[in-house]
Amino acid sequence: MTGTTAGTPAATGTTERTPLVELEGVSKRYGNVRALQDVSLEVHAGEITCVLGDNGAGKSTLIKTIAGLHPHDGGTLRIEGEETRLSSPREALDRGIATVYQDLAVVPLMPVWRNFFLGSEPRTGVGPFKRLDTGLMRRTTREALLRMGIDLRDVDQPIGTLSGGERQCVAIARAVHFGAKVLILDEPTAALGVKQSGVVLKYVAAARDEGLGVVLITHNPHHAYLVGDRFVLLRRGTMVGNHTRDGIILDELTRQMAGGSDLEALRHELRRD
Repeated sequence: MTGTTAGTPAATGTTERTPLVELEGVSKRYGNVRALQDVSLEVHAGEITCVLGDNGAGKSTLIKTIAGLHPHDGGTLRIEGEETRLSSPREALDRGIATVYQDLAVVPLMPVWRNFFLGSEPRTGVGPFKRLDTGLMRRTTREALLRMGIDLRDVDQPIGTLSGGERQCVAIARAVHFGAKVLILDEPTAALGVKQSGVVLKYVAAARDEGLGVVLITHNPHHAYLVGDRFVLLRRGTMVGNHTRDGIILDELTRQMAGGSDLEALRHELRRD
């Protein structure tokens, strides 16, 4: 087990909490390709676990493993202390694990409220007179967004007219509303500017404050350090760092993320004679 962040119940002398999700020595292979090797991490309620790495580091495979898309083939996955092997995204969702991918899987021309309830639409009436309860969906969407501090101009506007940051925030609010315990966010700030990235991180922190365990996948150590409680660094499918916030400073996190000793060796190679 890694250390705990200052201010958490474990740090104040109470009984150590069971992680919502725990990976211990998890590996995944695709034929002869090793995508993950001996990766461990913990996701606690009310905390943000950041997974950092460049392209090809294994972040996508890790997401798919926790989300139930590609079952692991080595090591142990536990959900609330129970060892398990997820066989589908539906099973992961039923266990309270919601994943927000980079493409968000929204229908751009549909209004915000339709996207908010996509696949889970409530109905009213009986028999052949059943119809979508549009009033309830509009009202619930507005209330759920306001609860997270998101004040949209109009939930009837097509979601495609929102900024990238606003769409990410709607997806986060949707996961909170539908009872997720663990929220996995795949590079939510990757294509955003500084201001919009700040807005998204604000709502990532709001999800944490709602008591969710958040897994933030990112290649940006500055964004990770703003909100993170735990940091797992991946390189070529292997774990090269596992730290709590009180165990590492931003400069060291950035150095490890950038390759550290590899960069130092490269500097010597590129130096002018």
